[in-house]
Amino acid sequence: MIRLIISSYLLLSLFSCNGDAPSAEATINTSGRDPGIARLTEAIKAEPENADLYAQRASMEYDKKNYDAAITDMTRALSIDSTNIEYHYNLADVYLDYYRSRLALRTLERASRLQPNNVETLLRLAETELTLKQYEDALVTLSDITKVDPRNPDAYYLLSQAFLETGDTARAIKSVEEATEIDPDFTDAFIKMGQLLFAKGLPRAGQYFDAAVAIDPEDAIALHAKADYLRDNDQLNEAISAYRAASLADRQYVAGHFNAGLLYLELDSLQPALIEFNLVIKNDPVHIRGFFFRGYTKEQLGQMEAACKDYDVALRFAPDYQLAMDGYARMGCQ
Repeated sequence: MIRLIISSYLLLSLFSCNGDAPSAEATINTSGRDPGIARLTEAIKAEPENADLYAQRASMEYDKKNYDAAITDMTRALSIDSTNIEYHYNLADVYLDYYRSRLALRTLERASRLQPNNVETLLRLAETELTLKQYEDALVTLSDITKVDPRNPDAYYLLSQAFLETGDTARAIKSVEEATEIDPDFTDAFIKMGQLLFAKGLPRAGQYFDAAVAIDPEDAIALHAKADYLRDNDQLNEAISAYRAASLADRQYVAGHFNAGLLYLELDSLQPALIEFNLVIKNDPVHIRGFFFRGYTKEQLGQMEAACKDYDVALRFAPDYQLAMDGYARMGCQ
């Protein structure tokens, strides 16, 4: 369930189950746009008390980011069957994606009252409490999980986050270490352990980044985390290799090429930097910073006209991008 750049760019409600339920007609407004939704709407007309039909239509609306319609349908489904725990999860997911975290929290609180020992419900609730910075509540919820399931790695991982946010670094480290011991394939936990140990200046931090990559050598997130660690240890060439490996593992993950380009700039290796920024733009043609830094690299190489073109593209995407504005003015671009 739970499963860098250089700092200087130049260097570098809630519904009520007992309340009035919305009618089937209330959510028909988007049905004509999608044949699947239209079919479900007709099915709902024939069976207006079938909760699953509303839930299915809510899922389709949610996939289309029609959040209001999805909420209306999930609310209707729950008014028919208020004990269905999956309906609560689905409604909470919509609220979270719709930036209504507090409504998601209330929905999951209701679900936890329905099934007090349901670990998945409690994990979802704890995550939402952490999102809302309700750390004490999250600690209570996570403690409840460990009573029901003392070997749940996700609970210990979230406990680490809660302890860290409340300033208890020692317990944060102990909790995430417990997660890695329970689940030796928990990549995120190994990454978090490495980050916490590095922040404490402990030398064994690198072992955890290595372990995260060893779990899946093609995991772009793990490779990037290791690259960050190497960069922060001033092992720039090794960091570049890891950043590049991250983007090679996932062609859509352009952050690796971008950061490799920044480090090449820091090393005054302009041609290799240009290659990396070219790859950024090839794989993400609207990467604004990619255009700026490619322009900056070209400027350093004396390719003035080409630099102006890249600055111009960056400014067309983001007219108030100060670095591009400065470069454009510095170059006297027309």
